[in-house]
Parts: sequence; C-alpha cells; structure tokens
Amino acid sequence: MLSLGTAVTALTGLHLDNAVLSKSIVNVVIDSRQAVQDTVFVALAGEKDDGHQYLEQAFGQGAIAAFVEHDVGSNFSCLDLRDVSSIEHQVDHIVLPVCLRVSDTLKALQRFAQYWRNQLNVRVVGITGSVGKTTTKELASSVLSKRFKTLKSEGNLNNEIGLPLSLLALQESHEYAVLEMGFYTRGEIKFLCDIASPHVGVITNVYPVHVERAGSLANIVAGKSELVEALPKSPDGISILNADEPIVMAMSAKASSRVFTYGLNSRADLWASDVNSMGLNGVKFKVHYDGDILHVRVPLLGRHSVHTALRAASVGLVEGLTWQEILEGLQAQDGQAQLRLYAVPGPHGSMLLDDSYNASPESTIAALNLLDDLDAVKRVAVLGDMLELGPFEHQGHISVGTRARHVVDLLVTVGELGPLIAEGALNAGMATDEIVQCRDRKHALNYLSNNIGRGDVVLIKGSRSLGLDSLVNDLEILA
Repeated sequence: MLSLGTAVTALTGLHLDNAVLSKSIVNVVIDSRQAVQDTVFVALAGEKDDGHQYLEQAFGQGAIAAFVEHDVGSNFSCLDLRDVSSIEHQVDHIVLPVCLRVSDTLKALQRFAQYWRNQLNVRVVGITGSVGKTTTKELASSVLSKRFKTLKSEGNLNNEIGLPLSLLALQESHEYAVLEMGFYTRGEIKFLCDIASPHVGVITNVYPVHVERAGSLANIVAGKSELVEALPKSPDGISILNADEPIVMAMSAKASSRVFTYGLNSRADLWASDVNSMGLNGVKFKVHYDGDILHVRVPLLGRHSVHTALRAASVGLVEGLTWQEILEGLQAQDGQAQLRLYAVPGPHGSMLLDDSYNASPESTIAALNLLDDLDAVKRVAVLGDMLELGPFEHQGHISVGTRARHVVDLLVTVGELGPLIAEGALNAGMATDEIVQCRDRKHALNYLSNNIGRGDVVLIKGSRSLGLDSLVNDLEILA
C-alpha cells in the first residue's frame, strides 16, 4: 500500500511504525488545484511559480502531506527527512497535514517513484520516438488491458516530472504500465529508464524533431537508443523496432534484449500489406505474422496509422496475447487513441480537421495524406510554422509545401515560416492564386470565414506555440 511511510522509507531507508505514517496515499500531485482528500502535494519551484506558495490551498483541499525544500513557518507540522538520525524522535510529534522537508523536491519525487515501482511486480512498457508516442501508448495499453490490469501515463506525462507521477499512480493490483518517454537531450531517456525499469521498449521513428534543442540528428538517435540499451537481456527484455526506418533498425546492434520488428515489408516479424484508408472511417489492411494472414480494420485516421496499430499489436504478441484480444484492443477504446486529430464542424457547412496540437514535417505530410483520402468539394490546408527543426527548418517547410501542392486546392500559411511552405508549393507548380499567406491567426480567421463553404474539408496544423487551436475554436463558433 502506498503510504506516507512508503515515502519516508524511499527517501531515508527507515521503516517506521507510526500511526500517522501508516496513512494511505491516493495520489501524488504537483498542482495544488488537483489536490483532493489523502493526496500528497509536491511543491516544485519553477521559473515562474513556486509551489510552496500553494501549500495552504493543497492542504485545504485535503492533501495530507507535502514535499517541501525550505521552511514554511509554524502553521504546519514538519518532518525533516534530511536529518535521518533525528527522524524517529520527530515522528512522535507530527500530525496531519505534515510537510516532509527534503533538499530537492523534484529529486525526492523521482526517488519516491523509483522506490515504489521497484516494490511492485509490474511489467513496464516504455515508448519513445519522434512521432506517434502518445497514440502508440494509448493503443498498446488498450491491447494489454484486454487481459491485464494496465496503467498508462496520462496525457503527455513523459518527462522527469510526469513519468514519476505516473509510476506513483500504480497500485499493487496493476500488472502492466505503459509509459511514454519524451526526449530533448542525451541522457534524458536513460534517466527515465533508471526510474521506471522498463522490460519492453518501443521505438516509433527518429526524425529531426526538437533538433534545435538536441543539437543534432545524431544526438536524437543516441538519445532514443538509450531505451534499447536500458532493457534487460533476452528473454525478459524486448526491443520493438520499426523495420521501415533504417536508423531505428540500426539500434538492434545496441540491444542485449530480444528484438522484434514491425513494418510494411515482409522482412519484419509483423508486417502489413494492402493498406487502404477509408477516410474518417478508419484504415484497413492485411497483417502477416508467423504464416498467418488476418484482415484488420482500426478506427484510426490515415494510412500512417497502420504503424501505430502494428506497434500495439507487437506489444500484444510479445506479451503473449491472443489475436482475438489484440484485435479487440485495436478498436482503440471507442477511438480514444486518435488523440490529436478531430473532425469538427466549420463555417458554412465545412468540416475542420483539427490537428493543431503540434507539427513536424513528417506528421504534417501524414496529415496531408489523410486529407488526400477524403472526399471534398475543396481541400484546404491551413499550415503554420514547424519549430525547433534547427538546420532542417528550410528543407522541412519546403517538403511540406511540395506535398501540399499535390493534395490541396487552397493552401493557407500562418506565421513567419509560412513563406517557406508557400515556396515549396510554388516550386512544385501550385498557382499563386491558390496560396494565401497570413501574418497571424486573426488574419487567417478573417480569410477563412469568408472563403470556405459547404463540403469543404479544412486541415489545420502547426506547432503548438502558434496557438492554432484558438483558430479552430473561433471557426467552430462560426459553424
């Protein structure tokens, strides 16, 4: 049982028999607004905000303890975990709610999560890659949950803060945890693996996403490879690699685990053929495995989603599920695995494809391919800047514009890098009157509200900082 005593043991090594410390914990949060009865609040000091300012709010909403790293006055009981020699004496005087004083609240959160994970008999699946992590996580957990009690990381809790929070949501009854692992710099995924101890590692792909922060594509490859390197030896450890990506397949040389491959070519252990997009009705294909051929349809959008389905099926296969269980899981729990692309009504009878969460050249081209599969009076793409591409910025935007020329009837660009997308489309033969370059969202809203109509399908995609989700909301209001 996760308790205050568990936290004390994790951070000090002491096992104390105390009524206050035996209090069970239902959740661990870093946002005081999420505090409820019997939660633990971790006061993190950020660049703009300091969680210590919200202790009273957290305790007022039912939190029974808080990790703190500096004196918070005499209003609350305090147990100083930095002084192990005096803890047994201190314990006799504490009452709830209690502040647990540590040197570094983030490190304390991470140590607590690592300790708790190691107390549990749970098998962990780690997922990383440049594109498709979250949808793969959702679908893989859907598959595993057909037989096992499975926890998945919520939203995009995939970093040094989010992953520990996910692990602390584990209960003793959980048999599997499916965790997304994000990456910005080398060593980050290794650090997450040290906390989570994954058995299965899934690599989706490697593209120059966030290369501006990572420094180079080589650094991204090395960083993603850390998941493969961290897995246990075969047969307990299993690396699931994308056979269609040479960069990913090269990671097999670093694996001491078993390697299982998936893709669209017959050299893979699990492969798909006869892929057919049915637009908003999903995608169907044949799947080949160990001499068997199955006909599969999944409610995911776009031909690129076949790789997502193959990754989830691979997890099910290596973990011993039957095809019946896998196929049921691939139905994506009523489509919830398609997290980031929604079809919503637009002005004057148009339809909006909201893919405004984020963008890279690869994911944008995949979204354009989906748009190409749909019947429409007019296909419109509203494309914004794709950020953090570093030296790949120019070519990435040009390639998106080139693909747009072959798909859309009208291209609307938004942002400072929009002219590069327009340049790619023009160079590929698109007419100038089929391209509109907008300074910002407001300009795009004014243009679109007067130039899209019944039967038109409008794709909206760009990096998150452009706020194109607000453009979607404004257009939806006009519907």
